[in-house]
Amino acid sequence: MNTPLTPSSDPISSTRVAVLGIGMMGFPIARRLREAGLQISAWNRSRSKAERLLPMGVTVADTPAQAVAEADVVILLLEDGSVVEDVLFRQGAAQGMRADAVVVDMSSIQPRQARDHATRLSNLGVHHLDAPVSGGTLGAEQGTLAIMAGGKPAQFERLRPIFELLGKPVHVGSHGAGQLAKLANQMIVGITIGAVAEALLLCEKGGADMAKVKQAITGGFADSRILQVHGQRMIERDFTKRGAVSVQLKDMRNALATAQEVGFDAPITQLFEQLYAQATEHGLADLDHSALFVELASRNGMT
Repeated sequence: MNTPLTPSSDPISSTRVAVLGIGMMGFPIARRLREAGLQISAWNRSRSKAERLLPMGVTVADTPAQAVAEADVVILLLEDGSVVEDVLFRQGAAQGMRADAVVVDMSSIQPRQARDHATRLSNLGVHHLDAPVSGGTLGAEQGTLAIMAGGKPAQFERLRPIFELLGKPVHVGSHGAGQLAKLANQMIVGITIGAVAEALLLCEKGGADMAKVKQAITGGFADSRILQVHGQRMIERDFTKRGAVSVQLKDMRNALATAQEVGFDAPITQLFEQLYAQATEHGLADLDHSALFVELASRNGMT
């Protein structure tokens, strides 16, 4: 059941929000905020994706600068840090924002990039929060996302009512800390997908029923949301993209780059970066990240 939305009579309904990036996460987030009564403008590189929001009363802009011109809050859901920088500082979004607006970057980027963007936006009189999310498209639709926010506490509290329309927000520290938390999330997700895949494949290779094994260990110490959700996808061989292998690889590489910056040795993440890279090289980039199962099966001569 979906978490109830704030009625349109709520004071936050007067808040004007621009959503830049109407993809797998941007679309349900923009739709949910619109259904709560907020005024939404949207932009996407491929305009047709944003136009799906037109019947809901969302304004679709031709450029990022047009989308943000009247916005109090600008939410970014873009591919990576370089795209965020391009949209903000090269395509004119940052320069086109109103003074005292807040940029909420829900993209998954490197912490150092988030800190750099925060500084540059501050010089333009614009606030910044890095607030990446976890929970996938289902969490975005149902308003149950985990939201990890870095930045000034006052800005976090200012936006808390909007965050709570989308899920459970937690302020985790200064600029860049939200991205650190997301890297931790993605490290755990990516590594655990590999553990579940390898364990289930070992059972199948040895003659056990993977579905029964999953049932047997449910409720024990090895149980997890990854086992339940991604393990089931592996059993059903359903690798329709929700979170892509290519995105998981990007996040592992961001984690390793950050680890190198702070002088931290991350050998487990390094191993899994190699595995996801090999899965990408073998044509699995656009499948769900649970398709690491396919890479491991192939290594073992299993179809």
